[in-house]
Amino acid sequence: MRVGAGFTAVRVGRFSLRWRGRTMLLGVILASVAVLLVCVSLAQGTYPIAVDRVVATLFGEGTRIERYTIMDLRMPRTVTGVVVGFALGLSGALTQTVTRNPIASPDILGVSAGASLGAVAVITLGGPTAAVLGVPGAALVGALVTAGVIFLLSWKGGSESFRLILMGIAVNALLVALTSWLLVSARLSRATQATVWLIGSLDGAEWATLWPALLGVMVLSAVALASSRVLRLLAFGEDSASALGVRVGPARSLLLLLSVGLAALGVAVAGPVGFVAFAAPQLALRMAGTAVPPVLCAGLLGAVLVTGSDLVIRVFSPVALPVGIMTTAIGGPLLIYLIVRVNLRRSA
Repeated sequence: MRVGAGFTAVRVGRFSLRWRGRTMLLGVILASVAVLLVCVSLAQGTYPIAVDRVVATLFGEGTRIERYTIMDLRMPRTVTGVVVGFALGLSGALTQTVTRNPIASPDILGVSAGASLGAVAVITLGGPTAAVLGVPGAALVGALVTAGVIFLLSWKGGSESFRLILMGIAVNALLVALTSWLLVSARLSRATQATVWLIGSLDGAEWATLWPALLGVMVLSAVALASSRVLRLLAFGEDSASALGVRVGPARSLLLLLSVGLAALGVAVAGPVGFVAFAAPQLALRMAGTAVPPVLCAGLLGAVLVTGSDLVIRVFSPVALPVGIMTTAIGGPLLIYLIVRVNLRRSA
């Protein structure tokens, strides 16, 4: 074992594992908080269940009514919150590190706007596409098609980060305008349904929609975590990363594709839950004290933010509100703080 510069390394034969003590501790704490929030969330509802009974039910015990309430009624919503939050948090960490921009997120790159346009089109227009794809399928297709268009339009011998962000902002504005037009043109009932989806909601979560997203997020997350070393090197800049043996163009493209895929899956399941992809990486970065957002901690913090926000709304709100309202209330002030802090640094 070797310890230095805040890192711990263990080597066994040809294999080695290296981690930063503070980041590892933060990951353990966030994972524990996420598990606690899941248990408390499963206990809350019109039929309250003690947390110890929730744990017993999860391990195969519990009465029939407890198993039905927890596993069939509450578990899909709670697990959806964890999956969506983790996917968005991890996606934001990848985007911010690759672009070297602390305010970059899938929202800015147009992915969320593409998913929103696809979902709103299905909700307001209906037709054969709605029957085949459904709202989650249409949102996923919209996000992926939008990402492909942005990549193609910004490609000029490579996917340069600044050009990608500018093109994403332009396409995002166009898609928002189209979505607004669909809402204005739709019947009131369908426009209301679409507006709730646009805020980001865990209502109506079900296993049939969750399983494909869960499997997709697991695969993409594994690839993203395996690419952590490359991600850290890219954070030093293209020249430094290239000198250290990284093929910058393919590496950046792969990581951005992973970010797009994770964001598309998260948005497809629960709608564009606001500011999670932006706030989670920045909060994780400050908690861990690292130079770039730690990807695993960002994902776990995203899960904590979404699950915790949903729990707060369910327990304390007198009316049922979409979870996106609470996450936006957290992320908005954080964005203002970051912008003010950057301005103060430049003026100093």
